[in-house]
Amino acid sequence: MDYLSSRANNAELMPTIETVQFFGRLKQLHISLLTEVVLVTIAAIWAIRVLDSGFLSGDAWFVAPGILVAAAIIPTAIKRRKFDDIGFNVEQIRNSLVLLGWTCLIVFPTMLSGCWLLKSYGLDLPLRPILPEGQNWICWLIYQFMYVAVAEEVFFRGYVQGNILKLISTVKLGHDRLQQWLSITLSAACFAAAHIIVQGQIISALTFLPGLILGWLFIRTRSLLAPILFHGLANICYFLLFAAFV
Repeated sequence: MDYLSSRANNAELMPTIETVQFFGRLKQLHISLLTEVVLVTIAAIWAIRVLDSGFLSGDAWFVAPGILVAAAIIPTAIKRRKFDDIGFNVEQIRNSLVLLGWTCLIVFPTMLSGCWLLKSYGLDLPLRPILPEGQNWICWLIYQFMYVAVAEEVFFRGYVQGNILKLISTVKLGHDRLQQWLSITLSAACFAAAHIIVQGQIISALTFLPGLILGWLFIRTRSLLAPILFHGLANICYFLLFAAFV
């Protein structure tokens, strides 16, 4: 065998310096993005936990949603990454509303049946809605819809799940469907963990279930509009059911 020809063939099989450098930068990007998401999530939850413990006055109701929105927007702007769309174009609005309607038709009657079963067996409904002192229920509903739903979806779906999906997709971890469900499950776990830490009760782990639905809506519509609307409607529906059964 010709030595020069054999050497040339081996050289073609060996990774080029540019390829090695590319994968090195890709690995650094993964570590950097993963570290950022973890640290930002911990910092945001810790800040809200301090706020919820009474560090700030009751008039600062807007601070917690502001923390979540800032935690999602600021790192994304600094790194000059594209943030997921809210979903205000015609096609996204149509798709979001159709999927939202079907989801509500399935989920809300199921929620009603669950509450009825609990009360029929003499059990208390979990996750009692608490009205802040000096706030009526109408203000609470508006706050839940306009501030809590928007802020939590911007952070947990737009920032956390969006970046988890980027990390998973770039390392080619399984097919697309598996990647999507991993992002849904991990973001729902973060969503539930945040509620457990902030509310200080293990029963808050139940928020993992709506977290799965919210993550699925985000994946299906590729916008935040459907998760925001469903989150707000679910909060309102649960409040009304709780008031009706208690």
